[in-house]
Amino acid sequence: QVQLVESGGGLVQAGGSLRLACAASGSVFGINAMGWYRQTPGKQREQVAVIHSAGGTSYVESVKGRFTISRDAAKNMVYLQMNSLKPEDTAVYYCAADTGPQQVYWGQGTQVTVSS
Repeated sequence: QVQLVESGGGLVQAGGSLRLACAASGSVFGINAMGWYRQTPGKQREQVAVIHSAGGTSYVESVKGRFTISRDAAKNMVYLQMNSLKPEDTAVYYCAADTGPQQVYWGQGTQVTVSS
């Protein structure tokens, strides 16, 4: 079992920045990758950024050049630095941990609201 707790969401004006943090606990040794997803009402959850255990990262096209995912392995933390935020970035952001085939753990989510 892996427990995930997100923090850092809030309200920001367009063009501003926020940094999300995700603290992992429990069976963290089995985590292959961690990522950030987001969801708005009536839409499917969207993968925003992923960081693999070897350090490789990937991003959805709409956030490339604006968002950066990083981790502190010693603290079992993953971060999402979000710059140049746009109103369309407004969503609930979820942290996820992939521990194997079809085994993904989720945090409770944190709201990010970008005003125009």
